[in-house]
Amino acid sequence: MFGQSIRRLEDERFLTGQGRYVDDREMAPGTLQAVFLRSPHAHARLLSIDTGAARAAPGVHLVLTGEDLAAAGIGPIPCHSVIASEKPLIIPPRPGLATDAVRFVGQPVACILAETLDQGLDAAELIEVDYAPLDAVSCPHAALRPEAPQLHAEAPGNLAFRWQKGDAGAVKAAFASAATVVRGTIPNPRVTCAPIETRAALALVEDGQLTLHCNGQNLHAIRKQICEAMDLAPETLRLVAPDVGGGFGVKNVSFPEHLSLLHAARVLGRPIRWMAAMTEDFSAAAHGRGLHAEAALALDAEGRFLALNVEAVAELGAYLSGSGPACPTNAASTAMGGCYAIPAIHYAVRGAFSNTAPMEAYRGAGKPEANFIIETLIEMAAKQTGLDAQALRAKNLIATLPYCTALGMEIRDGDFSARLDECARLADRAGFAARRAGSAARGKRRGFGLTCFLETARGAPGEWSRLRVDAEGMVELAVGTQSNGQGHETSFPQYIAHLLDIPMDRIRYVQADTGRIPRGNGHGGARSLHMGGEAMRLAAGALLAQARSVAARLLQATPEGLHYAEGRFGLADGRGLTLAQIAAEEGGLEGEAAHALDLVTFPNGAHAAEVELDPETGEVGLVSYIAVDDYGRLLNPMLARSQVQGGVVQGIGQALMERIAYDPESAQLLSAGFMDYAMPRASDLPDIDIHLREDTPTEANGLGVKGTGQAGCIAAPQAIIAALRDALGADVTMPATPEKIWRALR
Repeated sequence: MFGQSIRRLEDERFLTGQGRYVDDREMAPGTLQAVFLRSPHAHARLLSIDTGAARAAPGVHLVLTGEDLAAAGIGPIPCHSVIASEKPLIIPPRPGLATDAVRFVGQPVACILAETLDQGLDAAELIEVDYAPLDAVSCPHAALRPEAPQLHAEAPGNLAFRWQKGDAGAVKAAFASAATVVRGTIPNPRVTCAPIETRAALALVEDGQLTLHCNGQNLHAIRKQICEAMDLAPETLRLVAPDVGGGFGVKNVSFPEHLSLLHAARVLGRPIRWMAAMTEDFSAAAHGRGLHAEAALALDAEGRFLALNVEAVAELGAYLSGSGPACPTNAASTAMGGCYAIPAIHYAVRGAFSNTAPMEAYRGAGKPEANFIIETLIEMAAKQTGLDAQALRAKNLIATLPYCTALGMEIRDGDFSARLDECARLADRAGFAARRAGSAARGKRRGFGLTCFLETARGAPGEWSRLRVDAEGMVELAVGTQSNGQGHETSFPQYIAHLLDIPMDRIRYVQADTGRIPRGNGHGGARSLHMGGEAMRLAAGALLAQARSVAARLLQATPEGLHYAEGRFGLADGRGLTLAQIAAEEGGLEGEAAHALDLVTFPNGAHAAEVELDPETGEVGLVSYIAVDDYGRLLNPMLARSQVQGGVVQGIGQALMERIAYDPESAQLLSAGFMDYAMPRASDLPDIDIHLREDTPTEANGLGVKGTGQAGCIAAPQAIIAALRDALGADVTMPATPEKIWRALR
C-alpha cells in the first residue's frame, strides 16, 4: 500500500459535520464558562484590581487575579527553548494573569468563572482596574535603542539574547576579495497562524485526576510546561486533544490561560470551559516570522558565491513563548544559505522584547525566513551584475553530496539542478516574453519568478509507537506524533497495513491522550512521518518478531521456516496461523518501540510564479504557480500534494496580503481580526500545479521519506516576490499589497 493515493478516511466525518472538536464536547452538568479580562494597554503598571462587584454578579462563582494564582503557588509559564547565545538567554517570568504590569494589548488580567458566557462577559465589565500607562514600543529596532521604554528589569535594553554562528573572519576576508557585493534590507513581517479553530480548552477533575481537553499539537510538551508552572507531578495531569482545527505551530505550546482554567477546576470541583474569541487569538495567542535582516552576498567575477553575511533582529514580543527564541536562531541557521554552495557564512541575531504578543513557531519556523534572505539576495545579484537569475542559481547550486554547509548542516540527498531545470521547463520560461507582450498590449504588467528552497525537517528528535493485536485481529496503533489536519488517520494506518500486510479497516488509530500515549513529541517541524513512521516501523518489526516466535512454538516449527503474508505465518505444508489466532492463543500481541533518531531530512525543490498587475490600481493577479519538489518516497502522494498546496497558499498569503500590524506609537493592535487581516480566498488563487519527484529518497529513516508539511510555506514567498519585482522593475517587500504596488509604480 506504500505509494497509493488513498482518500482521507477522516474526511467523511469532517464533511458531514461529525468532527469532534473541543467546542463540540457535550458539557457535563455544572460546567462553568471562563472569561478573561484582557489589558487594553500595551504597557502599564497595575496599581489595583477591584473584583468585588464582579464576584457578587449573578452567576459568578469565582474571579481570579494574578495574586490568587501566586497565592496558590502557581508560577509563570516556562520557556524551554535552549539556544547557544553569547550570554544566557533571558527569560522574564510570564504569569498566568498579570501581576505588577501589563506588557501587551490582550494580556490576561483576570479570569471570571460563571454559569454562562454572557454572565461572565457582564461580570468582566464590572472589574475595575487602575492602570498607570507607560510608554510602549512595538518596533523591534526601536526597542533596542537606549531611549526605548524598558519592559523587564531582567533584560536591560530589551535584549533577550545575542546569538551568532559561522566564521566571521572567513566572511570578512571573502567580502574583501569579492568582485561583486550585494546588500539588502530584508524584512519578514509578523503574521499570525489564524487556524480555523481558536484556542479552546475544558478543564475538569475526571476519575480523580486533573484533566485538560485542549486543541494542542504536542501534548506531552504542553503538560511539561503546565506541570512546571503548577508544581504538579506529570502523572497527576492528563491532557487529551480531540480533532484539532489547524495548528501551524501556535498550538505546540501551553498558554497562560491554561493555568487559570486548571486551578479553577481544582478549586471549584466543576468543569471549566473556555474558547477564545477570534480577537483574543489575534491579540494574545502568538505570532510568527518577524525577522528583520541586513544581509549581504559576495560573488566572484564568474558569479560564484563566496560568502553570505546576515545580521538580524528577531521580534520576540513581550514574553518568550515556548519555542519563540529557537525559531530565528537554531532553526533558521539550519537553512541559511538554502541549497547553494557558499563557502563562508556568518549569521548573527539579536532578540528584542517589545510591547507586542509573543512570537512562536509558524509553519516552517525560521526556514522560510532563511530561504527568503538568500533568494532575495540572488535576485539582487542578478540585477546588479546583469546575469540571468536562473543561470546564477544553477551555477551555485550544491552539486556534490554529501555537502557540509558553512553552518554545519550535512546535506545528504537531493538533485537541486534537476528540480530547477524541470520547473523552468514546466513553467515555460522560454515562452514568457510572448506572454509579457500580451499583457502589455492590455495595459498590464507581467512578471516571472523562479526560485529554489531547502527545508531542514526534523522537529524534536526521537519518537515512540506501540501496536497491539487482539483476538479478533484488530490492531491498535498508538503513536506519539499527532495530527491536526494532515491526514494521519489515513496515512498511518496505511503504513501499518503495508508493514503487516493486512487490510486498513483492521487498524484503529490512537493519538493525543497522555493517559493512553505514555510519551511522544507531537507534531512540529514536518516530523510526523520521518520520526513517527520510523517508530511505527520498529514497533511493527517487534510485533512480527514476537508473533513469529509464538507461531513457531505453536506450529512446532523453526521461526526461520515460517513465511509471512497477508497477516498469516505459514509453513510449506499449508499449516499456518493468522495474527488474530496467535493473539487469541497468547491473550494478545504487542510490539512497542522508541528511537532517539536525530537526523534531519532535506525537502527541496523549485517553484515558479507568474503574476499580472494593473498599474492603475496596483491589483495583483497570480496567474500561474508551478512547483517541482522532492520529498523522498511518498507514502500517499495525494496527501503529500495536498500538504504542499496548503503550505503554498499560506506562503502566497504572506507574500501578498498578510501582516500583523501595531500602531507605532501606542503599540495597539491594528489587525485584530479578519476585517483587518487579509488571507487568500479561492478566487485569489490559480491552479497550484505540484509535481513530486521520488528519485532521491533519504537514508535518514527506514521509509526514505522527507517532511512535506512545511515546504510550500517556505518556498512560495520568494517565488511570488521575485515575480513582482520582475513586473515592477523595482524592489517590493512583503506583503505586496495593491497600495504598496501602486506606490512603487509612482
